[in-house]
Amino acid sequence: MLKIGITGGIGTGKTTVCEIFELLGIPVFHADSVGKQLMIASTDVKQKVKSIFGNEAYSSDDTVNRKHIAGIVFYDQNKLNLLNNIIHPAVKEAFNLWCSNQKTAYVIKEAAIMFESNSYQDNDFNILISSPLEERINRVMKRDHTSRENVLARIAKQMPEEEKEKLSDFIIINNEKVFLIEQVLALDKKFTNLT
Repeated sequence: MLKIGITGGIGTGKTTVCEIFELLGIPVFHADSVGKQLMIASTDVKQKVKSIFGNEAYSSDDTVNRKHIAGIVFYDQNKLNLLNNIIHPAVKEAFNLWCSNQKTAYVIKEAAIMFESNSYQDNDFNILISSPLEERINRVMKRDHTSRENVLARIAKQMPEEEKEKLSDFIIINNEKVFLIEQVLALDKKFTNLT
């Protein structure tokens, strides 16, 4: 079974591309969602998070105090690295367990910071979703009901597009001109034929 990574900057359309693969019957592992779940469900992860961010990292009802953690990691790269070093190994373990239960020719692992975390190295191939900057900004402003400045600040924190392109095996262009479905179908055929 091939392991295919899908990544891309904020607002590039990773979710949309993954939905198309899912319509083709390909299982998709959403690493970011699983990471968030593990912060609540895993006692080990929870204890490690508290050791770095204090008991305030969790609210009284045991949910993650994302505002508290985000307020720290946005300005402290070292704390962000520590958090990633807790979450990424736990997600990797969950992904491997999930893969062992799949019966398809290939699976997809969707993650926002696949290249930054070096988890792309565990995949057979990696796909970058690329989209024009203005389209990305408009999508995120509409989706998150936020300002242009806020979106640009978030994009500035991410790895530059050119660096991601160098690490990618395939690039899916998500603009208003090229058909997404045709690009996904071509890759589906390629991956299916490789197994």
